Amino acid sequence: MTDTTTEPLVLRVQDARGVVTLTMNRPSAFNALSEGMLDALQRELDAIAADATARVVVIKGAGRAFCAGHDLKEMRAEPSQDYYERLFAQCGRMMMSIQRLPVPVIAQVHGIATAAGCQLVAMCDLAVATTDARFAVSGVNLGLFCSTPSVALSRNVGRKAAFEMLVTGAFISADQALARGLVNRVAAADALEMEVETLAASIVAKPRVAVSMGKALFYRQLETGIEAAYRDAERTMACNMMEESALEGVQAFIEKRSPKW
Repeated sequence: MTDTTTEPLVLRVQDARGVVTLTMNRPSAFNALSEGMLDALQRELDAIAADATARVVVIKGAGRAFCAGHDLKEMRAEPSQDYYERLFAQCGRMMMSIQRLPVPVIAQVHGIATAAGCQLVAMCDLAVATTDARFAVSGVNLGLFCSTPSVALSRNVGRKAAFEMLVTGAFISADQALARGLVNRVAAADALEMEVETLAASIVAKPRVAVSMGKALFYRQLETGIEAAYRDAERTMACNMMEESALEGVQAFIEKRSPKW
């Protein structure tokens, strides 16, 4: 099954600073992650990965919601083990592409973020939500434990909080998501874009190479033991220190002036 709309499934805008905004564009389906949507997101993420001018990515949804997860009608139309394995592998590749991007990715969340939509929020490096946004991994309500979302969720929030969401399927509020570490900031609906812009501007003001090296190290070290993590971090920091931007930044600090990046 394919999407019937003639509109692009993902809208891309890039400003002069290198802030790339990807808008999931299936508003009538609450931006459900159909195969077409996953393909469109994958293409955009692959293009951004190869774009040296990109500095920050913002992912948001058109219409009334951020993302309602997988397209259940599409999933039900072809019930076979092989199909489901391909679908979830496709989704996993897209999610991991976010983590592997050399630039930070911010989820701009409004409305609901459920199941794989909540997974998408968790996989983004940063997240800002409206005060009335709600989050759930609700597959269990349909008899389907949100196994793949659990991977991202359990790496964002505490184990017991994550497991409660997974086995109850219950929604949590934006304030609860903030308290549990699923999102970084909460803003009123009319201030959401400005809050995301403030975060993006702060990142863009830093050297791209330092942020890129730091992001890669951040995720590598999380998956290793502490001694190996320190060794990796030591090498990364030494390499970073040899970059012109770091040398200039330190010299500017010594000379009590702004760095010239």
